[in-house]
Amino acid sequence: MSAIKKLAGQTVWYGASSIAARFINYLLTPFLTYNLAQTSDYGKMGLIYSAIPILNVVFTYGFETAYFRFASKEEYKKTIYSTAALSLIFSTILLTILLWLNQNIFGRSIHLGEFPKIIQLSIFIIALDALSTIPFARLREQGRPRKFAFIKIAGILINVFFTWFFIAYCPHQLKKDTDSWVTIIYDPATNPIVYVILANLIQSAFTLLLLWSELTKIRFHFDVKLWKKMMAYSLPLIIAGMAGMINETFDRLMLVWWLPGTTEVREQQVGIYNACYKLSILITLFVQAFRLGAEPFFFKQSEGTNPQRVYARVMKFFVIVIAIMFLLVTLFMPIWKHFIGPKYWSGLGVVPILLLANMFLGIYYNLSIWYKLSHKTMSGAWITLAGAVVTFIINYFFIPHFSYMACAWATFACYGSMMVISFLWGQKAYRIPYAWKKLLAYLVIAVLVYFIHQSIVTMWGNRIINLVSAALLLLLYTLFIGAVERKELSKLPVIGSYFN
Repeated sequence: MSAIKKLAGQTVWYGASSIAARFINYLLTPFLTYNLAQTSDYGKMGLIYSAIPILNVVFTYGFETAYFRFASKEEYKKTIYSTAALSLIFSTILLTILLWLNQNIFGRSIHLGEFPKIIQLSIFIIALDALSTIPFARLREQGRPRKFAFIKIAGILINVFFTWFFIAYCPHQLKKDTDSWVTIIYDPATNPIVYVILANLIQSAFTLLLLWSELTKIRFHFDVKLWKKMMAYSLPLIIAGMAGMINETFDRLMLVWWLPGTTEVREQQVGIYNACYKLSILITLFVQAFRLGAEPFFFKQSEGTNPQRVYARVMKFFVIVIAIMFLLVTLFMPIWKHFIGPKYWSGLGVVPILLLANMFLGIYYNLSIWYKLSHKTMSGAWITLAGAVVTFIINYFFIPHFSYMACAWATFACYGSMMVISFLWGQKAYRIPYAWKKLLAYLVIAVLVYFIHQSIVTMWGNRIINLVSAALLLLLYTLFIGAVERKELSKLPVIGSYFN
């Protein structure tokens, strides 16, 4: 249980910082969806933020995971940080130049060729984020979550401040005084998304500045032998990462490519889908927080005795938490929907589907430990590529008829197939005793509870009855889990005191 407690502690620290940072960042969603005059502008933002993560994968080429893998080996302790950091510095310079020279192709490919400033600012964001990858990884590997948390949250606060400054303060000042000092840095004729991206660039630069002490620890000592091993380990992760980003964000680009109608109509649909996607906030935040703590934890546990038992127990608690989170969002949708502007509510039907899809993704992250530990990272690439194929096929054939609803079901099918393939393949290559029948039952029952509540909503339609029934159903599900897992939960600190 000490291993589980250790992971829980790391997840709380990284999770608290990640959740706080991401939640503060998510506050921009209601701010922007309520303040941007055009849904198509929010669609433009969705398009550029669909492309940036894909290019981030290319710029970092799996070196973060490779760093964790080799940093746990004593023979590489002295050279791995500098080797990994120098590799990313040189490659980032080269890739940034190449991307800058081909920015017109980049812009046209995501239907933003008419907005060169958005493209140029985004290139610098990608470069700065790549440079901060290994310093952040070093903080995690060395178990320094407080500094990690401070830098992450400080960066997000900077982003939020400048987004508010450009989108709300500057226009307000110009209405009061057309000769205001803000005209020095703000042009009302410029598309507002340019300023949203500019705020993000300021955040990236500020974050790198806060990592200065980590950057100064980089030495000009490049271990070629180690670098070759890291590249051999990480190159398949590029394929997996690219396919993963296609599965996660590419559907916005597919919408603008394959949806019939004018460019403005397509961007409006992207904006609606992008806003509703944000309502999976609880599960996506938890999965992100879990990944930050789990990846270095899993590698360290592999050196201990019977790590498979630890992995199985971690999976159990993970599934329980995300199942409860699924109900917390879906049962109380009349409250959560106010997180986005009313003009985006037409897309709320995708939210339960996307929540389930992200639950599958979280489970897949748990399962993926088998190929990372056994140095079969190419297996992970094939699994993620299979998911990408599912994404492309469903979106290609169904977007023209069902718009963003096709994207939601494609995401569901993609992550579901990846989860199943990884489980079946992993059990043959690196068996872990997951209680999969019980966990599957927990997920199925959670979905049934959701449909029961939907029936109540359809029959009565009274808001008070709907909320009360939602609270009762969530309570009953939680009590059911507590009864079934009483023995396991009693071993946990704090929770166990309620059972003893």
